[in-house]
Amino acid sequence: MIEQSEKRNLKSMQIKTYRDLLVWQKSMALVTEVYKLSKLFPGEEAYGLTSQMRRCAVSIPSNIAEGYGRNSISDYVRFLRMAMGSLYELQTQLEISLNLKYLSESDFRKLYESSRELERMLSSMTRKLSSKDIG
Repeated sequence: MIEQSEKRNLKSMQIKTYRDLLVWQKSMALVTEVYKLSKLFPGEEAYGLTSQMRRCAVSIPSNIAEGYGRNSISDYVRFLRMAMGSLYELQTQLEISLNLKYLSESDFRKLYESSRELERMLSSMTRKLSSKDIG
C-alpha cells in the first residue's frame, strides 16, 4: 500500500492525478506524433508496422495511468516496466521505419529523442519508487 506520507508528498507536489505527471504528458505527445507521422506510411502497412507502432505508443501512457491507479508501489512499478517495454518496442519500430524510408531522418530523430527522454524519465521513476517499495 502507498503510505500516507507518500500520498501527502504527492499532494504537496500538486500531483492529483496521473494527468499531472510530466512523463504521462510527454508520452501522450509522443503518441500524437506517432499517429501523425504513421498516417503517411504506405497503405500496405496499415495492419503491419503502422498498427504495431500505434499500439506500442498508446500502451506507454496507458500503462503509466493504470499503474498510477494501483494501490501499491510494487504494482505501479510493474506497470512502469510494462510502459518501458512498450517504449523499447516503439524505438525498434522507429528504426525499422527509418530503414524502410517511411520516416525521414529528421522525423526519426525527433521521435527517437522524445522516446529517449521518456526512457530516462521512466527509468528514474522506476528506480525511485523501487527504493521505497518494502514488499
